[in-house]
Parts: sequence; C-alpha cells; structure tokens
Amino acid sequence: MTTIDLPLLPLGKGRDLDAERGVECPGDLPAPSDPDLVARAEAAKAALGERLFVLGHHYQRDEVIQFADVTGDSFKLAREAAARPAAEFIVFCGVHFMAESADILTNDSQKVVLPDLGAGCSMADMARLGQVEDAWDALAEAGVIDQVVPITYMNSSADIKAFCGRNGGAVCTSSNAEVALEWAFAQKDDAKIFFFPDQHLGRNTAVLELGFSLDDCVVWNPHRPNGGLTVEQIRAARMILWQGHCSVHGRFSADVVDELRVAHPGITVMVHPECTHEVVTRADLVGSTEFIIKTIEAAEPGTSWAIGTELNLVKRLADAHPDKNIVFLDRNVCYCSTMNRIDLPHLVWALENLVAGNVVNQITVDVETEKWAKVALQRMLDLPGKTSKD
Repeated sequence: MTTIDLPLLPLGKGRDLDAERGVECPGDLPAPSDPDLVARAEAAKAALGERLFVLGHHYQRDEVIQFADVTGDSFKLAREAAARPAAEFIVFCGVHFMAESADILTNDSQKVVLPDLGAGCSMADMARLGQVEDAWDALAEAGVIDQVVPITYMNSSADIKAFCGRNGGAVCTSSNAEVALEWAFAQKDDAKIFFFPDQHLGRNTAVLELGFSLDDCVVWNPHRPNGGLTVEQIRAARMILWQGHCSVHGRFSADVVDELRVAHPGITVMVHPECTHEVVTRADLVGSTEFIIKTIEAAEPGTSWAIGTELNLVKRLADAHPDKNIVFLDRNVCYCSTMNRIDLPHLVWALENLVAGNVVNQITVDVETEKWAKVALQRMLDLPGKTSKD
C-alpha cells in the first residue's frame, strides 16, 4: 500500500495555499489592526482621482462600502462601470462573477480589479461549464433538446453566460426573471427552460409568477447520471432546474417565519426569491435586493420588518432606519462568507498597488467567452421592463 503524506491542518491553524485561491497577496498585506487603514485608502483614492472607480455590492462590509463610488447589485454595478469609460481602473468590491461581468461590459482599455481573488460565489461554482455541457448532451439523448431554452441567473460564471449565448438562451436577474422566462417560453413550441444555477429562483418564478405547478419542475443533479431523472420526467417537465442554491438565502427556514409571526403580531416578512419555496410562500413580500431596500425606504415609521437576505445589508438598513423595527430572519448570524473576503486590508493593498503602477488581481474574460456572454446579456437587455437590478 502506498502511503500519501497529507499535511493535517488543525482547525483554525495553518492554511493550504494550493487549495485556497487568493489567500496570498504578493507584497505586504496591511494588518487588519492598522489604525491608519482608512487614511491610507482615502489617500490612495485621492492619488488615483478620476482614473479610479470603486464599486461596492450591497453585501459588502461597512468598512469597505464606505469607499464605494456607487453601491448596488451586481448587474447594476457592472453597467455603472461601463458608463464610465474614462475610468482606467474599476475596483470591484464584490465577488468573482460580478467582476467578470464588469470586464465583459467595459471597454478594452479599462482594467477590472478584484481585491481578493478568493471572493467567489458558492452558487456560481455549483454550475461548471463541463457539467452543463454534459447535461445538454443528456437532454439531446432524451430527445428534447430542440425544445430547451437555457436561462442562467446573473450569479453565474462568464463561460456559463456564454453557453447560453451560443445556445439561444439569455441571462436574467432576480428583478426580471419573470420576463426572461416568459421570453424563453415564447421562443419554441412546447418549450422547456433549463434554468441554472439557482433552483429556488427558477422554481419560485415559474410557480408564483407564471402559474406553473411544482410538478412542472424537476431538479437536475449534476452529480448523478442523467441528472437523477428518468427520460419520462425530462420529457414531462416544463422547468428543468439546476441543483444549485445560495448559501445565505438557503439558510432561512419556514419555522422561523412562523415563530416571528407569533412573537411579533403585525410584522411584515420580506425575503429574496433565492430563498426556498417554503419560505417564499410564507413571506408577505418577495423581491430583489434593490426591491428590499426601496421598500424599507418607503415604509412608514413604526412598522416592523423581518428581512431574509444577507446580514450586512439588513444591519445597514436597520442602522439607516432607526424609526422602523427591522430584524434578521434567522436564528443565527449569516454573512456571505465570500463577500466578506473583501476587507479593508485587501482594498488598501489593491489601491496602493495601483498608485504604484502595479495592476493586481485583474479579472479578464477571453475574447470568445466575452463575445457569447454579451449575446446572452444583450438578449436580457432587449427584454421589456427594467433590467438594471438583480
């Protein structure tokens, strides 16, 4: 028997650089306890001036979001970057797929920087191109490929967006998923939608917005032969949902909603459509991050709200609206761990390197992938209604 010598890393001690992307930065990363970090970030931004444009996703830490020139959801931020062609450097405080979208939509002279390459998205990582291509081949073998229209959520990698572009599909956001699905069903007779990577957004939209039944939806498990489905199930389905989910929104549970209603009569429960169907059907309001923000801004003083989305945003809303009672829809603290990879030391490191003439952690999408991803994004932009939010 051959013995393989694998290093054991006790919990909380040590790190495996071969297994963790982006955990090392060339050069010195400022210590998180450095009291001068805020001043250093301000000085670097001032030195770069209009050459720099900093984007901050709503789920970012407060220590980072304070330096954003624009805040918003992923597609809104990518479009904001594209609308500023004079900005040489786009520093995206978000996660990897968002920075890819920014690179796709900006011009070739602009450079998109992600302060920590470890800031990925577990949902986006659940749908790999090879897996999706294998599933596509299996759908062809089942004899339904001529009916299938692929739709990918914005929270997916550039090569998955390009796959949709090449195969007659489109991208959607949580704001326009209903319109995107209506468009897809109109593309072919007896159309089926292959929706990835978030099964919950696809199911909630199809059932609650378009009137399909849960029986019209099947889940494709990429780790099982034929997705774990029979040919009969594939042929009968209208929605083929990829087995993916958001690690944050998937945590919210229906029993907590019930408990809150008992403990706080009159409370309004508002959740993101990435939550499970059981949670969404128990909520009073369902909508995108931008919808949640605008709803709270317009709410009457004294009203009570339980919000099911990422904790950084919920805390920020509670702090900004002390005249309203805003609570988090979970028993446990639930931050997006990958969003939280972008901290002030990484932001300062990236900005100071740009000041010194070093472009670090640049995110680039190859020409062919960019071409087809743009096709899928343009199909979304051509849909009726608002498409600037996710």
